[in-house]
Amino acid sequence: MTKLLDKAIQEARKLSPDEQDALGAVILEEIADERCWAKKFAETRSALEVLAKQADAEIDAGEVWPLEFPQRK
Repeated sequence: MTKLLDKAIQEARKLSPDEQDALGAVILEEIADERCWAKKFAETRSALEVLAKQADAEIDAGEVWPLEFPQRK
């Protein structure tokens, strides 16, 4: 365990049981979300590579240009 995570857990132990449960739920939800995104990116990697190559080809062919946004006042 890293020092930062160990410190966070030490601080979490000072919370009430309800607050600890709420924090635990948030942490578990974040871990599940990260795993979900990692899986989605892994599953779509080949499609993303094709799109990246297509974008590179369009840039090389001069078919794209930078977006210009109006200045804010």
